[in-house]
Amino acid sequence: MCRAGGVPEPADTGDDASTDASFTALLEDSADDLYESAPCGYLSTLMDGTVAKINATLLQWLGLRREDVVGRMRFADLLTVGGKLYHETHFAPLLRMQGELRGIALEMRKQSGGRLPVLVSSLVKYGTEGEPLLIRTTVFDASDRRAYEEELLRRRRDAEQARADADRARAEAEEARRQAEADRARLADALAVLQQSLVPSSLPPVPGLETAVHYHTASADRLGGDFYDLFPIDGKRWAFFLGDVCGKGPEAASLTSLTRYTLRAAALHDPEPATALATLNTVLHDRYAAGGDPRYCTAIFGVVEPGTGDEPTTVRIASGGHPPALVLRADGRADYLPTPGGLLIGILPNAPVGTARTVLAPGDTLLLYTDGLTEARTGPGRTDLYGEEALRAFAAGHAPATPQETVTALTGLIQGFGDGLEDDTALLALGVPASRPPVHPNPKRPR
Repeated sequence: MCRAGGVPEPADTGDDASTDASFTALLEDSADDLYESAPCGYLSTLMDGTVAKINATLLQWLGLRREDVVGRMRFADLLTVGGKLYHETHFAPLLRMQGELRGIALEMRKQSGGRLPVLVSSLVKYGTEGEPLLIRTTVFDASDRRAYEEELLRRRRDAEQARADADRARAEAEEARRQAEADRARLADALAVLQQSLVPSSLPPVPGLETAVHYHTASADRLGGDFYDLFPIDGKRWAFFLGDVCGKGPEAASLTSLTRYTLRAAALHDPEPATALATLNTVLHDRYAAGGDPRYCTAIFGVVEPGTGDEPTTVRIASGGHPPALVLRADGRADYLPTPGGLLIGILPNAPVGTARTVLAPGDTLLLYTDGLTEARTGPGRTDLYGEEALRAFAAGHAPATPQETVTALTGLIQGFGDGLEDDTALLALGVPASRPPVHPNPKRPR
């Protein structure tokens, strides 16, 4: 015989009958077995809560004997103290009002003293007249669910704690950053004030000359070691100097202060440039090198005597290991004023110095600078030094120029170096005006 569509039905081998019989035998569980061995707990109580019936599953969970429970205990007696309180104040009143409650979380007491988290559903059974007869309750073991919930709660607390710790760490880092910025600002202010005490706040006016100065500090967090000054010697001559001490920070500041005031005192005693540098060399060598802590500097010291009437302006300088001065001439040339043979000041007991002399005509400018300018890093990889030849070419491209024009042009050059300028740079320029008015150093007062 075939099914619709021409597909033959499977042959009846007779094995199906034995299979159905075995399956039926498996399903022939008695109602009592199903009740007693159910995967959940069952119990029935009277309306006052007295346990009338309880299955073996729930008894096994609680570790109790049937004869100790049925007719002797109430449902509330099976609960923990907290569960009993909740049962009396919420569960039982709601059950009487609604006749049914489902999935209520409670805790039951084990005979061993432990606790069993459960989910309870209860239903009131009514008689034919509508009167309540008993309460049927189903109990599900919620241990795994409770453990899962507790694990979720623990992880949430851990996450919240980690988030709080991260927020606190961020807040502490932000506070530390603000504090560091405030400390850095206070340090920069203090260093700026101290730096200003190491160089004159402004240059005094010099009759018959124009002057300009610029000081670039490579780092706001460290005291620079460059120094300069310009001051009168007598009624017609002025002393000036510019230099660079070794090192940075407080030690360099101490050395700068000593160097500056030594040169000032030496100039007032004997304004000869070579003598002033020799005095400085003796002071530094005796103070540091003789005690095993050599410190040194490079310096140019000069004396300028502004011309009066047809007299030219003369300049005499001495150098101890310092880059040569640069003269921008009124005819557009720019040449160095060599001072060969000069050594670092403070290293040897008697360090030689190089000397030179020049005349400044109207429109000429004499430029002193520290090696932060010529040793600035240039090129794509910041591997090349700017150098003295590039500086001479730059100056020639701007000559003739007044001292202020020269310093302004060089300031723009310094700013263009950016990160390539790693050292402090000081500039000091002296020049004769192109149109020089008559100068009278000691004018007579009218009577």
